Amino acid sequence: MLVVMASCSPAPRYTSAVQPWVGSSPESLRRVQEGVASFYGEDFHGRKTANGEIYDMHAMSAAHRALPYNTRVLVTNLDNGKKVEVRINDRGPFVKGRIIDLSYGAARKIGMVGPGTARVRLEVLEMGGE
Repeated sequence: MLVVMASCSPAPRYTSAVQPWVGSSPESLRRVQEGVASFYGEDFHGRKTANGEIYDMHAMSAAHRALPYNTRVLVTNLDNGKKVEVRINDRGPFVKGRIIDLSYGAARKIGMVGPGTARVRLEVLEMGGE
């Protein structure tokens, strides 16, 4: 008798709707994510973003590692409840542990310019297309 044993690891289990997006399936891109946001401003103002647009630090835009360009995301500052809607037009952040880089204008709207970072919740409002 020949017995073949295969190792199967179970799929990851999530205890809430909060899931990482990097490397995720398209279905999981429609979920909510929580983590740390940062922002970028004057040093990048007027430069090209990853999608070819010119970065306007006062616009309501953001960089995300995996969401398609033109995706609209509601960002909530979990410390003060302030919200802003942004459009993904760039790639980043490139700092470990951060989930989104907001434009200066968006960061200002949710009160995170002074501290530089904030714990946020991201909710996809409308998926864009590359």
